[in-house]
Amino acid sequence: MVHPVVHPAVHPETIPLTPELLISQLLRGGVLLSMSLVTCGMVMTFFRHPDYFSSPDALQRLTSPDSAPHRLPDVFEGVMAVRGQSFVMAGLLVMITVPVLRVALSLGIFRAQRDRTFAAITTGVLALLLLAFLLGGVE
Repeated sequence: MVHPVVHPAVHPETIPLTPELLISQLLRGGVLLSMSLVTCGMVMTFFRHPDYFSSPDALQRLTSPDSAPHRLPDVFEGVMAVRGQSFVMAGLLVMITVPVLRVALSLGIFRAQRDRTFAAITTGVLALLLLAFLLGGVE
């Protein structure tokens, strides 16, 4: 008679955090946070301005570049003032930031693994990303 192999119950706290799992959690959490902020911002905007549903120029007003915050301090100020468009912009900023954080996490993982080649390559990629953000903000 063959006896079945019985595995002990696997609890989430016993699953080791592998580099792939860390990156997966970062990406999943970032997308969920971004999506939540954008959704909350849209709900707030339509709740405070119900005329957007019936106004013929609603699309023009919603997509007007003048009404959305453009600078980081304006976004933070708008979030503190609970403005819908600022929450949407914060969600978009989170979505832009997530891939950069993924590269930074990968750099930490490569350093912990003492993989100098990939750490050097990842450092270069991270430096280029940060440089692009700095140069993109210059007007």
